[in-house]
Amino acid sequence: MNAKTDDIRARLELAVDAAREAGWITLEYFGSDDLRVELKSDNSPVTMADRRAEEHLRHRIAESFPDDAITGEELPDRSGNTSYRWIVDPIDGTKSFVHGVPLYGTLVGVVCENEPTIGVIYVPGTQECVYAALGQGAWYSRGKTKAEPSRVSDCRRLEDALFLTSEVKTWVEEDRQDAYHRLQATARLSRTWGDCYGYLMVATGRAEVMVDPAVALWDVAALPPIITEAGGRFTDWRDRPTIHSSEGVATNGHIHQQVMDVLRGG
Repeated sequence: MNAKTDDIRARLELAVDAAREAGWITLEYFGSDDLRVELKSDNSPVTMADRRAEEHLRHRIAESFPDDAITGEELPDRSGNTSYRWIVDPIDGTKSFVHGVPLYGTLVGVVCENEPTIGVIYVPGTQECVYAALGQGAWYSRGKTKAEPSRVSDCRRLEDALFLTSEVKTWVEEDRQDAYHRLQATARLSRTWGDCYGYLMVATGRAEVMVDPAVALWDVAALPPIITEAGGRFTDWRDRPTIHSSEGVATNGHIHQQVMDVLRGG
């Protein structure tokens, strides 16, 4: 085992632990009648739970890897002098969170030399966790059960697939409602079990397609290692394997080209 592999495994272990801990913090506020919701400049909601969870993530990262850079949704970037950058989202799916819907999660991603290398999705409301590092497989656990390999489904036709997205309104705002209607009409079933939970569904073989027409870096940085190590594909709408775009498409791989064709109007 080389030094880089050791470095990645150490960061993966911390990423999983810290994501779970941050998720537990959010549960202290989940469903509370006293939850105060503020609107940020982009009109997206933020709560004290978001801020406390991100502060915890940053503290845990800085404690173990003080020279790594950190980027998060709620607090300013912290510079570093290593090849590693942590990209965190304390509550992905804040709209679900504030409405008492448990399909939100904590995302922790690590890029190494600008390549997405580690990803963790932890959903505290269902106690589900899926995580991966490049070359080390994708793993899934629920509650205190032992983690097992996570694999995408074997579905080969979009017509047999479950298509997920976060919010239909976003497709309209991005002037992509036609693409949404084509995907909905072609897929066997469509649901808005979205945000990071939708990507967890793809990685664990319970859905075949998850598409977002508008995302931020912290929404997607954790996803490529998880989806690809589970056997699927993660790209933007132009089929580029990147997190530096404003879009996200995750599939089980078998039907990825079919999804691309429908998104492009083919």
